Amino acid sequence: MKLTIICQVTFLLVFLTACSGLFPAPTPTPTSVPETATPTTVIVWFPPTNTPTTFASQAILATPEQRPGLGGLLFSDSFSQPDLWSTSVSSGASATVTGNRLLLSISGQGPVSIVSLRSQPMLGDFYAEATAKLSLCEGKDQFGMIFRAAPGENYYRFTVSCDGQVRLERSLSGFNSPLLDWLPSGDAPIAAPADVKIGIWAVGGEMRFFLNDHHQFTVRDPVLQIGTLGFFVFASGAAPITASFLDLSVHSVAYVSPTPSPIPSRTPTPSRTAIP
Repeated sequence: MKLTIICQVTFLLVFLTACSGLFPAPTPTPTSVPETATPTTVIVWFPPTNTPTTFASQAILATPEQRPGLGGLLFSDSFSQPDLWSTSVSSGASATVTGNRLLLSISGQGPVSIVSLRSQPMLGDFYAEATAKLSLCEGKDQFGMIFRAAPGENYYRFTVSCDGQVRLERSLSGFNSPLLDWLPSGDAPIAAPADVKIGIWAVGGEMRFFLNDHHQFTVRDPVLQIGTLGFFVFASGAAPITASFLDLSVHSVAYVSPTPSPIPSRTPTPSRTAIP
């Protein structure tokens, strides 16, 4: 019996082995590895922004007052009283008060100047302004305002030339010298016809000068402290010069100047391109 079972098992193993050759084992199909997907671009609708660096705010300084301590009106002059002004008429030059203006004219050969001074009041600290109307003026011809004029040809003279420059002169006993020599100004007229407003602020030895309300320069000089006002024109050559001065007004000034600087300073505010 046992032999029969063994024979059957052996026969079954031989049969299975033979059949395995008739039916080969299937070839395994390789499992494909999925390809790496191309990354999709992500749209950031609200990208983060860099936080700006915060800087300390800078204080904006106010423009210094160029006419500090300006007070009330001391007097105005519409040039309706000729007896307040020195006048003269000659063949080559004249100073007359007519039509509410002071008219200064030179028709003769230069160099020559003519001056008209107001007889009163004597002024120490003040701010004065007037309008100059130029009918004839060119090149080195000059005009301007005289102040702190005292007997013996002592005075200061704010001078404007008809080629666009300004300067300050001082006369002592008739000897004239510049305290600040010629400077180009965008407010000074270039030839005539032209109008320009002249202003002078004076406190003690400090003097500030203006054209058309624009500060031109500051000069300190303690020599002349009081005197009267006036105007002048200067003809440099053969060409005539004619200028009218009108609407003079003078204000008081209450101001204490700081420690003075020995060097004149200039702070121009030109309204057109200055002359090189």
